Amino acid sequence: MSSKILLVDDDPIFRESLSTILQKRGFVCEQASDGKDALKKIESQPPEIVITDIDMPRMNGFDLMKAVHEKNPSIFFIIVTAYASLETAIDALRLGAFDYLIKPFTFESLILKINKLIEHKELIRENAWLRKEIHHHYDFHNIVGQSPAMMRLFAMIRRISGSDSNVFIVGKRGTGKELIARTIHYHSLRRNNPFISVNCNAIPDDRLDHELFGYYEKGNEIYPGLFQNANEGTLYLDEITDLSDRGQLKILRAVEHKEIFPVGINAPLRINVRIIAATNRDPLKEIQEGRFREDVYYRLNVIHIPIPELSERKEDIPLLVEFFIQKFNKSMGKNIKGMTPDALDILKNHRWRGEVRELENIVEQAMIFSKKEYLDGDVLPNYLTQTGKLTDENISDGLSLAEATKKFQYIYIMKTLKKFKGHRGKTAKQLKISEPTLYRKLQEKTVDKDKRS
Repeated sequence: MSSKILLVDDDPIFRESLSTILQKRGFVCEQASDGKDALKKIESQPPEIVITDIDMPRMNGFDLMKAVHEKNPSIFFIIVTAYASLETAIDALRLGAFDYLIKPFTFESLILKINKLIEHKELIRENAWLRKEIHHHYDFHNIVGQSPAMMRLFAMIRRISGSDSNVFIVGKRGTGKELIARTIHYHSLRRNNPFISVNCNAIPDDRLDHELFGYYEKGNEIYPGLFQNANEGTLYLDEITDLSDRGQLKILRAVEHKEIFPVGINAPLRINVRIIAATNRDPLKEIQEGRFREDVYYRLNVIHIPIPELSERKEDIPLLVEFFIQKFNKSMGKNIKGMTPDALDILKNHRWRGEVRELENIVEQAMIFSKKEYLDGDVLPNYLTQTGKLTDENISDGLSLAEATKKFQYIYIMKTLKKFKGHRGKTAKQLKISEPTLYRKLQEKTVDKDKRS
């Protein structure tokens, strides 16, 4: 279906020529001579897109946009100005215009902007559907646990669901900090707006301003940063204690003043963003040692959420194992029914340096290699049950050189796997082999066990 466009300009020749070209491109076009005339037509038959001049008699383009957005914010505006002023363009964007054009402009440039807007509207429709799916995915049942520690965490998330305060999450790597952050967002009043996630230690300091606040390039193109992309929604700053002192100051100013300065632009842009920050370190220790600013911490630490370690809630391990088995049954097309009590005991007695992520990797690996209905100790990584020390006691006498080499390889693989907390990609990289080769070598050991049983 063709998009309906309303052209608003006090120049009839400009309107007519523009309308003719757009109709030839398949668009349905209506015309209005000023803002008052446009309002009447919008009330009777709302268009999808309004292309309006700024300077017009009776009601200018800015006032028209404000009036329309009060009643129908789903109508998109492209503002046209005859003055080559970047400030005017910024004002248009600040007031809610999707884009802008400076006269004189080519018709092709207008078509490009209209097509970009139509793609944006389609993305909004797709995102509305995706949000329903995401809301389900980030419901409480996907945060697994019945331990007292997790019950306290659930209660806290429910209590803050109606709040708009900044949140500071503290938890070790692998405890699910981002899952908690997303759950908070999708149960908040901002649930229908963006959730933008950024790992602070992945932003180079020389690109910090560009990434966070956006920038302007010659040619009148403004590129939004993370704060603009998260506007009206939530910005998740993971590992915020890794951010440089300069970066922390930039965040502090944006949060305190609720405005940002894109690179190359002197005028501030207002923002409305909720911050959820997270770290795997002790923030108070980081403050004491001069690596994290106290003022930033207390600005963001309005609501403090500590995530319990897996060692503090070992009674949740069977529930987590069941959850991961169901998850990987779907993705692998398998029908594993559970894990044996002996194998669960091995997991309960393990010291979980890699937290829940390590447990998930172990269950996934066990399901890849298992040929039985229930996962048992034979398909668990060796580092869970053996020390993995490379001594001659590990390799018995009477083996052929090939057998001894194979056993040494396996012991060394398991030692490396333990070093990387079960992460197969990092293990393979350290061993300078591919992941399929790593799987095959682990599979060979499992086959050997089956032959002996």
